[in-house]
Amino acid sequence: MIKPFVPSLSDLPDAVLARRAALRDHAAFGVIVDRHGPALYRYSYRMLQHHSDTQDCLQEVMVAAWRGLPAFRGDAALRTWLFALTINEVRTSLRRHPPPTLPVGELQIAAPGRFDPEQQALATDLLSALDRALRELPFSQRSTWLLVEIEGLSYADVADIRHTTVDAVRGQLHRARHSLETKLEGWR
Repeated sequence: MIKPFVPSLSDLPDAVLARRAALRDHAAFGVIVDRHGPALYRYSYRMLQHHSDTQDCLQEVMVAAWRGLPAFRGDAALRTWLFALTINEVRTSLRRHPPPTLPVGELQIAAPGRFDPEQQALATDLLSALDRALRELPFSQRSTWLLVEIEGLSYADVADIRHTTVDAVRGQLHRARHSLETKLEGWR
């Protein structure tokens, strides 16, 4: 007798997992957390810059998701909805604990030398410079840049998440790219 193929939870699409989690299936919710948690953490950490604040933020997001899934209609993709919850919680966290402002002198980015045998050190320095430059962007530009450039979301998805238009997303992304290009000019 041939056994029928039964997909594992991790093989199920987001929409099915969301429906199951809405019915209080803990295992389905666990798959959602495993599937989307790393991207939500990456985004939150880049916005908040502290691991403990990021962990607190994501815990609140997951509680909100668990509570909100029964009302989730699926008008947007589950990932889009989770990012919208995350952005709201990041804003709340930033209001509670504003990041310290950096002295202007620390924002200057020195150009690397012509020859550096330590490519790993150079890459680390470049990422540090990018992090500093990102912190200087206004919230909406930084958020949009991270969602498009790092998380690979479409302009339409970002517009849904941020409750704005595709044209506004395009403008925010353009301004963010221009600002980062200016701040990182020494790294060309």
